[in-house]
Amino acid sequence: MSFTVAIVGRPNVGKSTLFNRLIGKKLALVDDQPGLTRDRRQAKTELGPCAVTFIDTAGLEPGDQGLTPRMRQQTEAAIAQADLILFMLDARAGVVSADEILAELVRGSGKPVILAANKYEGRAAEPGVYEAYSLGLGEPLPISAEHGIGIGEVTEIIEQAARAREGTAQIADSDAIEAETPHPLRIAIVGRPNVGKSTLVNAVLGEERMITGPEAGITRDAIASQLEWQGRSLLLFDTAGLRRKMRVEGKAEELSVGDALKAIRFAEVVVLTLDAEQPFEKQDLQIADLIEQEGRALVIAVNKWDLVRERDKRLAELREKCTRLLPQIKGVALVPVSAMTGQGLDRLMQAVLAADALWNRRLPTHALNRWLQEVVDAHPPPAASGRRIKLRYMTQANARPPTFVLFCSRPKALPDSYSRYLVNALREGFDMPGVPIRLNLRKGDNPYARGKA
Repeated sequence: MSFTVAIVGRPNVGKSTLFNRLIGKKLALVDDQPGLTRDRRQAKTELGPCAVTFIDTAGLEPGDQGLTPRMRQQTEAAIAQADLILFMLDARAGVVSADEILAELVRGSGKPVILAANKYEGRAAEPGVYEAYSLGLGEPLPISAEHGIGIGEVTEIIEQAARAREGTAQIADSDAIEAETPHPLRIAIVGRPNVGKSTLVNAVLGEERMITGPEAGITRDAIASQLEWQGRSLLLFDTAGLRRKMRVEGKAEELSVGDALKAIRFAEVVVLTLDAEQPFEKQDLQIADLIEQEGRALVIAVNKWDLVRERDKRLAELREKCTRLLPQIKGVALVPVSAMTGQGLDRLMQAVLAADALWNRRLPTHALNRWLQEVVDAHPPPAASGRRIKLRYMTQANARPPTFVLFCSRPKALPDSYSRYLVNALREGFDMPGVPIRLNLRKGDNPYARGKA
């Protein structure tokens, strides 16, 4: 168990900037706009010999309107989970009423606290540091998360607290830990806004990990959550809703979309979530095409299935539509689920694991070339400019996604339609439905050409 530190404070005091600084990576979204962070994000790092988990939280504001109560619940959960609380305030603004309200919540937790007065650049911030004593949380540490001022002192205090809890015997050797811990399967949950992605993640996790509600666009960060499923370690990424580029509004949504696209690129399996009442809209197809272009394994989850009538008929219609509209990933798994009731979650996770197995699959070269001879005999490549194209040899160059190299006499002359024929025949011949397949054409050397030994 790593030592856990929750970073709390009101909006726009620099919590996410400090989180990124302590982790050493730009994981959390950062902008001048207050209230950018909504869900709690956590990441592990090492301070000296100690493993430490930092939790970035939403800025707390007084009030019971809109998302404020749900954001407060997330922060309270982070405080309850933490071994140490890192309370931040804006030294330039001094202590305000929101700081006092949050300080009362922190004091009531009974957890040890580090009080950090952020944005300590220049003399204008000094009065705010002195005001921080009034919060009753101990001596404030003047820091600047953006410029790195005072960060060494903060990390030293955290490391000392972690050592005190675990004892000096707990020396975390990262190489040993990585050797013992299997690599988690990275799964990104993506889709249009308000299709139920966060509710689906909560249902899989079995807890209210993400903020949910009827409002579209609640999720902003791509939040990672760990879980075990049938003995397999998984890392589940909840992402912001992806709208058409022309409809993206404001810096916050631009950052959220960028974070979601990054999650797709680093995922191994992507679950495209559709609304059962409005499936396969243009944006859904564009997202699916993007996933295929990135070479990720894909599973389609049709959410809100509890609202559907005549389910057998509807499911048959959706599968026909999927085959017709997404021919580039023919045979992709389509699973009806209900995040509200938990229906279909087992089938969805089984489909995810099956898609990952196909994505990692390697085919023996002898079987590929025997298959190649059969499909060429059944349907030879067309002649180009009166000259026959010879397909000589085929091998699998890589997996993740399955990538094949076909050596032929005239690769540039082979029609795209014939390449698609080969890819579809590969899917059927080796039972690889729904996984992206790459086929690269190369010119094979002629051993009888002049100059050859």
